[in-house]
Amino acid sequence: APLPRRLRPGGWRRGAGAPGMRAVRGTRSARCETLVRMREHCCAEMTRRVAWRCAEHDDPFDCPDAVVIFDARFQEYGLIVRDGGRSFIEIHYCPWCGSRLPESRRDRWFAELEQRGIDPWTDEIPPEYQDDRWLHS
Repeated sequence: APLPRRLRPGGWRRGAGAPGMRAVRGTRSARCETLVRMREHCCAEMTRRVAWRCAEHDDPFDCPDAVVIFDARFQEYGLIVRDGGRSFIEIHYCPWCGSRLPESRRDRWFAELEQRGIDPWTDEIPPEYQDDRWLHS
């Protein structure tokens, strides 16, 4: 018989999160507020968390109340790492509804830039490659 999901190697990354995990409401500091309406994500809670904007911090990596980041260029979701930089841990399943999140487009993004002769480390990135517009062209 197959192992239950929670006992499989990497099981928590593959499932809906650890048992008992839930969104906790009413714990945000008064200085932050949700303002921006972004594209719809897998569930209302993910949409709310990704769209989070703080009145004190312009960058979600600086806001202690921001939890999840969505990088539209690569279609990647991640949990923000509080290391003073712009690190995040990529997640493959929504921690709130358990839905499988889209596959990363990071490799394709770099391959398409390379095909165009653009070095993303030294050249200017075209505007359509700074968000998800390149996926629709």
